[in-house]
Amino acid sequence: MKSVVPKVLHTISGLPLIEHVLRTARSLLPATITLIVGHGADRVRTSLAQQVDLRFALQEPQLGTAHALQQAEAALAGCSGTLVLLSGDVPLLKAATLRKLVDTHQSTGAAATVVTAVLERPYGYGRIVRRLGRISRIVEERDASPAQRQIQEINSGIYAFDLAPLFASLRAIASKNAQGEYYLTDLIAIYRKRALPVETLVIDDPQEIRGINSRSELAEVSTHVRQTKNEELMAAGVTLIDPATTYIEADVEIGPDTVIHPGVVIEGHTRIGSACEIQAHVRISDSEIANRVTINNFCLLVGARVADGASVGPFAHIRPDTSVGENARVGNFVELKNTSLGRGSKANHLAYLGDATVGANVNIGAGTITCNYDGTQKHQTIIEDGAFIGSDTQLIAPVRIGAGAYVAAGSSITGDVPAGALGIARGRQSNIEGWTERRGDRPKG
Repeated sequence: MKSVVPKVLHTISGLPLIEHVLRTARSLLPATITLIVGHGADRVRTSLAQQVDLRFALQEPQLGTAHALQQAEAALAGCSGTLVLLSGDVPLLKAATLRKLVDTHQSTGAAATVVTAVLERPYGYGRIVRRLGRISRIVEERDASPAQRQIQEINSGIYAFDLAPLFASLRAIASKNAQGEYYLTDLIAIYRKRALPVETLVIDDPQEIRGINSRSELAEVSTHVRQTKNEELMAAGVTLIDPATTYIEADVEIGPDTVIHPGVVIEGHTRIGSACEIQAHVRISDSEIANRVTINNFCLLVGARVADGASVGPFAHIRPDTSVGENARVGNFVELKNTSLGRGSKANHLAYLGDATVGANVNIGAGTITCNYDGTQKHQTIIEDGAFIGSDTQLIAPVRIGAGAYVAAGSSITGDVPAGALGIARGRQSNIEGWTERRGDRPKG
């Protein structure tokens, strides 16, 4: 990957590669999950520290796949049953395939079951060598003969093992190969020699077992995952005007009859309700959008909540811990941060509302600013129901504007305005008659 980031922490659809694999693993409801870490081990552990069901085993140095699996022996001491081995860089494997692997393994009484696939161009993969139709061994690409390289059935690196003979057998593997490593694939030939039953599960879709080893492969698999997500949403009643330019991450939920325009990016744990319209070039992250909401062009919403029937944008920025009330209106070039905008309230033009609580049916005039930061700490602005804030007003927090109060345009309000009052805080205008003529100015033209 040519990266300081461990490969399994590179992301697809908003999730690290390893998270895709772990979600698939958890579909089996396993008794334990052990993650074998090597390169970037501390960073991987830190990234997954909140997942309390994980155990970690360190492979240091990295001496091959068999050596990696051996590191799990201590974590699995005293366990019995079926061990499923997955690769942290294979994110497309389906839960149904994993379930089928376990069922096949257990119903046949196999000591090992290997997931395989047939590829038209199998370069780079270990080949499945069969004898009388039964798997006899797996040969890695580097060690394969010209005839073996013509074999199109490949090893996926995904296995089910009976735990009883596994770790003792791993110690019989040698490192006499082109890499000088301990190959897990050699275990198959060892099992065959010991008359331990080995089975295969040939899958129909090779994409499921596709590993990621480069940035280009990461991009290709990302495209596949994105297309799959888009197809699921469209099948559930969501309209995507141009799926090719719509980027919706794995955990996003969208209700039916919502329309998504081109160039939209929806990330994280965002929830969007029914009959919404998300116009072009909008980014929404970790937000909750209710029903019948319109997000106009070129808006950014992060950690926001927008209630039924509200409208946002265009060119609006809704920052974390902000809520936009039912039927409220946030217009062009308006920024809200840590603010609650009440039901039916409007901030239609060129305003900044930070650390504010705005009641219902409030009008925020163009150019209004809540001056919430004094250079040391943030302060609250409270605007009660039905208040009217005139254009180009500065509200110097902490300050409260009472219910039904008016603030005159161009005011800098430093004290509370009582309910029903008119607050004016600006210099009185004075006109000097004849001033231009006394200066000798003459109209030009």
